[in-house]
Amino acid sequence: MINYIWFFLIFIGIVVSIINGNIDSINTVIIEDTQEAVKFAISLTGIMAVWLGLMNIANKSGLINAFSRILRPITRLLFPELPKNHPAISAIIMNMVTNMFGAGNSATALGIKAMEEMNKLNADKKRASNAMCMFLVINMSSIQLVPLTVLKIRADAGSLNPTEIIGTSLIATTISTLVGIISVKIFQLRG
Repeated sequence: MINYIWFFLIFIGIVVSIINGNIDSINTVIIEDTQEAVKFAISLTGIMAVWLGLMNIANKSGLINAFSRILRPITRLLFPELPKNHPAISAIIMNMVTNMFGAGNSATALGIKAMEEMNKLNADKKRASNAMCMFLVINMSSIQLVPLTVLKIRADAGSLNPTEIIGTSLIATTISTLVGIISVKIFQLRG
């Protein structure tokens, strides 16, 4: 479906450029802007590598287990059907910590690991469990203490103060996460 949407958007852009006599802008976009996209993707790879490495070190050093013990009351409340020391809980916490520090792209691998672990406990493999739904909402809304990716984009774009959004990002993501958690809990009670 998304492929059709992208095709439609690109097609409309080309048609509008032809109608307006701006066919040269298509060449400019293809030649110059695609190069910028590749540079941007490569620069994000560095952030992802650093965070995945840090999370792996934190896991092997026992820091994630320490976070797990601290966050256990919260994880028990959010994910009551997960067994106490299940590997999914560590993956969930690593994902949450990575997201909190704004390295959302790096959190993807950890999120996939958490979903795989939760799916092992899922009786109906064709349908997401309550824990999987809750995790997805928390992962997508994610409280941002330091939105690194956004700060990098703002710095690359020439912002004079790329960090000025930290406070508003924290407020907005906290509210979105709380609304998401409450919504999932309401749907779980109804279901």
